[in-house]
Amino acid sequence: MGPKLVKVLTRLLGGAEPMGARVLDVLFHVPAGVLDRRRRPKLAEAPLDVLVMVEVTVERHRASGGKGPYRVYCFDDTGDITLAFFAPQTTWIERALPVGEKRWVSGKIELFDGMRQMVHPDRIVDEEGLAILPLVEPVYPLTEGLFPRQIQKVAQAAVAKLPDLPEWQDAAWLKAQSWPGFRQALTDLHTPETPEAVALDAPARQRLAYDELLASQLALGMIRARNRAMPGLAVAGTGAVSAKIEAALPFSLTASQAAALAEIRADIASPNRMLRLLQGDVGSGKTVVALLAMATMVEGGRQAALMAPTEILARQHLASIEPLAAAAGLRVGLITGKDKPRERARLQAELKEGRIDIVVGTHALFQDEVEFHDLGLAIVDEQHRFGVHQRLALSRKNAAVDVLVMTATPIPRSLVLTYFGDMDASSLREKPPGRKPVDTRLVSLERIGEVVGAVGRLLQSGAQAYWVCPLIAESETLDVAAAEDRFRDLAGMFGDRVGLLHGQMKSADKDAVMARFVAGDIRVLVATTVIEVGVNVPAATVMVVEHAERFGLAQLHQLRGRIGRGSEKSVCLLLYKGPLGEVARKRLEIMRETEDGFRIAEEDLRLRGEGDLLGTRQSGLPGFRIADFEPHGHLLPAAHDDARLILARDAGLTSPRGEALRTLLYLFERDEAVRLLRSG
Repeated sequence: MGPKLVKVLTRLLGGAEPMGARVLDVLFHVPAGVLDRRRRPKLAEAPLDVLVMVEVTVERHRASGGKGPYRVYCFDDTGDITLAFFAPQTTWIERALPVGEKRWVSGKIELFDGMRQMVHPDRIVDEEGLAILPLVEPVYPLTEGLFPRQIQKVAQAAVAKLPDLPEWQDAAWLKAQSWPGFRQALTDLHTPETPEAVALDAPARQRLAYDELLASQLALGMIRARNRAMPGLAVAGTGAVSAKIEAALPFSLTASQAAALAEIRADIASPNRMLRLLQGDVGSGKTVVALLAMATMVEGGRQAALMAPTEILARQHLASIEPLAAAAGLRVGLITGKDKPRERARLQAELKEGRIDIVVGTHALFQDEVEFHDLGLAIVDEQHRFGVHQRLALSRKNAAVDVLVMTATPIPRSLVLTYFGDMDASSLREKPPGRKPVDTRLVSLERIGEVVGAVGRLLQSGAQAYWVCPLIAESETLDVAAAEDRFRDLAGMFGDRVGLLHGQMKSADKDAVMARFVAGDIRVLVATTVIEVGVNVPAATVMVVEHAERFGLAQLHQLRGRIGRGSEKSVCLLLYKGPLGEVARKRLEIMRETEDGFRIAEEDLRLRGEGDLLGTRQSGLPGFRIADFEPHGHLLPAAHDDARLILARDAGLTSPRGEALRTLLYLFERDEAVRLLRSG
């Protein structure tokens, strides 16, 4: 391939650093569907709006003559059809459809002014081309700059390179499931003979999904085993610093905060390394638990780091903990990718010399030049946005680093197993005292004028509001609100009291807008879901979510969690466009019924799937190439049990099957676990 195509494919396929995309990544970029060209009717019998392949004779061409399409008039012995091309490449069309010749054309037929028409046929071939055209053609997810034929050609070339590999799956298990071998499974997906061959529940897809789940569970099991085997460093906190922080808190710890903190402190005091997941509902007080855990580590003479996925969240964590840390005499620093060189050098020197107790930061904390005097505790916020590779990178900053992973998304037990199977888990299920329930209402978009009026009245009373839209800019294909358009509308009514925040803005601009909102200069913040996780403005008491039917349950719950953080009553208005589908209706009803994030998480998983729950995608398990929860989730317990049995019998994967399983781990980019085990 040429460098331009390689660049586009690498952007689409990703791939582990430093290698980038591999041929294998092409193979794991499986078809999303097919074009079924087995239907080949005469024109008079051809159904409308269904893919067909028809043989026609080219009668004449007619140029566009202005804004209209280029038209090619064709016929067979039963009727006529017009082929329409917009923004045509005239020379190519004349060459592909010579007058008087027969051609096979593929596409969907529609009626235009009562006449049959096919707009932009997806294939035009002669008899020779028809002989080599696949009857069932795979259709792949694309990216800008990549055309369907290119990815098809690359995929076929990749299939041709597939070697026969030693089988890593148990033969009896494969036979019981009627699954093909690894090579055959990939071949079946990329060269399907029927549309059913690429379905999520097809034997080939099930086989590969199980491979990926097994690789994941093996890697997690190996990390856990290595973590258990590695000597930690027992740290016994004196309690002096923690007591000062608790004294400065405006509330007492909840029962679950106290229980989680006790579990964390027991891990810190243990000679084994900690690897613990702290999951808590929106507003359950994870940051306070994290700060008290870091204080315990500092009491023992070591350092702590808190890492967030974005700069805005890192700065917010800093703003939350700095006053409490100052009250306890803790020295806190911030390292992000936007630091000026001189400031970065000063912070790194202080960190290395031990003059900073707690550092808050982003991915910048992974960088080799960031050195600690004695890092004892690494806390990772919203870990599912980092992945296992980064989790390991931070824990390698010192020989005995305890790791605490936090998520504001309550996670069902099945998904804890999937993503955090190497961890112990603590949960925060209560909200701090004084939090008032949020009044959640469902409102039809037809009443948006009333909603704007109500927001205006609330502004007059001193309230602040979020107004969330599902898109940044207006879409030609989706009939949904755009944040930029809504911002202009509301700014026309409320003037400079309205602000705009979305993910494509520069970090400095986003921070400036949020600072104005926190200060109260902005009263209505129009935003996309960039405010979904972590943003904390206690004075905001109104949340309007436009086109709420387009959001997942976990997203809606996270958005609602941005309000109800102060002492004032809060209201969440979920604006929907009817008629609602069954799943959307159930989601909105659950939002109205409960604020229990753990119940919402289970319902979200049941209704929609884990991608929305973890806030990462529209289809497919986050971090997975093949496996998808709904059709493949039932395979997870078997993969978990299989991995445990394999590692119990052959912890180093040195047996013949173990050697094959190492290949499996490489194929699915989980082989860092093997290197980690060897290094341990």
